[in-house]
Amino acid sequence: MKNSVFLTLFVFFIMGLKLASYSQQTVLGNPAGMTNSAVPRDGVYDRSAINEVPPIPYPYLREADITWTKRIWRFIDLREKMNQPFYYPVKPDTRSNGRRSFAQIVLDGLQGVRSEKMSAYLPLDDKYDIPENYESVMDKYRDSTKMPIASKEPPYTPIITTIVKNLEASDVELLRIKEDYYFDRQRSVMEVRILGICLYKMDTTGGIRKPMPLFWIYFPDWRDIFAKEEMFNLKNGVAARLSYDDVFMKRIFSSYIMKEENVYDRQISQYASGKDALHEAEKAKNNLFDFESNLWEY
Repeated sequence: MKNSVFLTLFVFFIMGLKLASYSQQTVLGNPAGMTNSAVPRDGVYDRSAINEVPPIPYPYLREADITWTKRIWRFIDLREKMNQPFYYPVKPDTRSNGRRSFAQIVLDGLQGVRSEKMSAYLPLDDKYDIPENYESVMDKYRDSTKMPIASKEPPYTPIITTIVKNLEASDVELLRIKEDYYFDRQRSVMEVRILGICLYKMDTTGGIRKPMPLFWIYFPDWRDIFAKEEMFNLKNGVAARLSYDDVFMKRIFSSYIMKEENVYDRQISQYASGKDALHEAEKAKNNLFDFESNLWEY
């Protein structure tokens, strides 16, 4: 009898030690750094939130509640320091769910990489009425250059060779944003909603660099993809990286206004240049700020 009681107590003691060890690993996040996978963990914890958090849904809007709107077009220059997380990495990270540049995400989305295939639209206007796919975009912006290359055999006569360069994500240096500011009297808020994004590359024909539009994407359709793609946080590294959807919704980017809706349908560059154009862009931004400030009394 004594032996059976002792054996039972011993079994419970061993089980208690195992449960304590398991709970310690769970609470402390496996301090030994061991993982159940054969691949070592790249960090101190398993990061899964980026794949689990859906994009924040838009609030419901009624036409009767929108009392004021203003359409704005603006440029995001990826060469600016604050906007460099849009441009880098130049080459995508090959690890699982590795970081990619904004243009790489869009090009992969047109191919259907990591998600279903998405659509692009001709850059002729921003009405999204002529869709394009990945193949048509690549065919349109494929550059061909003929260069003389010396033959490998005597008499080493130069041979005219055609060098083909496809459109790459690193070619995109500028983004054009189309957005609507509106006042919702039902919620008493002034908000802004991005409608479309146009990707630009720099055309160097004739030795002069000038922006060339590539294609538009309809932003609301891409939010599910952007919400699952990390963007590098310049201030908090890995611990607080944001998704591209967060960055656009929270407007964590530097930009300047290139057009506001007007009776002539003109861009600022069509009636002002140099410092005057900068002043006009700043004036349009201040007008939006002043309108919002004048809505309230303190």
